[in-house]
Amino acid sequence: MAKSDAPAAPPAITADRRPGRLESFITQTFAVAAAEVQKLRHDPLELLTRAVQPVLWLMLFGEVMAQVRGVAPGNLPYLDFLSAGILAQSALFVAIFYGISAIWERDLGVLQRYLVSPAPRSALVLGKALSAGVRGLSQAVIVYILALLLGVGIDLNPLSILGVAAAIVLGSGLFATLSLIIACIVKTRERFMGIGQVLTMPIFFASNAIYPLSLMPGWLRAVSHANPLTYEVDILRALMLVKGASDYGLPLDFAVLAAVTAALVAIAAVAYRRMGY
Repeated sequence: MAKSDAPAAPPAITADRRPGRLESFITQTFAVAAAEVQKLRHDPLELLTRAVQPVLWLMLFGEVMAQVRGVAPGNLPYLDFLSAGILAQSALFVAIFYGISAIWERDLGVLQRYLVSPAPRSALVLGKALSAGVRGLSQAVIVYILALLLGVGIDLNPLSILGVAAAIVLGSGLFATLSLIIACIVKTRERFMGIGQVLTMPIFFASNAIYPLSLMPGWLRAVSHANPLTYEVDILRALMLVKGASDYGLPLDFAVLAAVTAALVAIAAVAYRRMGY
């Protein structure tokens, strides 16, 4: 019998399925964020307790100050003006104490497990920053519902809501990363809580959250220009409200938040590694 003239089958080509650096970095970042978000799912009571503060600010402070004429710029009602600032404040208060979780993780030995993993330190920091953004978004839902009940002119355009969500995630990540840096420096819960409380109110009051820049004295206006919260509030006020407008311009606002966040992540990645020793 004659041999078959059919050509032999080519050898199978095995594709290299190992993920690239970028894919691996993104996967590790989201894995850390998912682990942090699980804590929120197991403690829904935290969401309720976090809702108390914006309720008090909007229903008490906002309703009283709404009777004072000339506080809000233009024809914007003061309650509308305040709602964007309180949204930023709510996210700030959640994020600025985020570093205490790093101290707990170090005391429980969880931090050492993170540090011996192959994940880059920047991925660990970004994962925690992203999870802080998720917590900030939960605050945004509360403030949106409350503002609508109080008759605030909320812009429900999907693109505007996406812009607000991006600003909340970016701003929350920024202050959560700052919080991690502070936790890496002080290393004890008691010192961290003291410094966190000292920082929170100056950051809040030295911004445009509850009064416009035009009412500030010159020195406070200069401090406000250097305050990242001012740019976050500017985004929220422009996108959250039907009558809202930006003082700086949205591209500059987002650029400032992104640049400061990137710088803080780089610092936190170094400090986070040293915290485990």
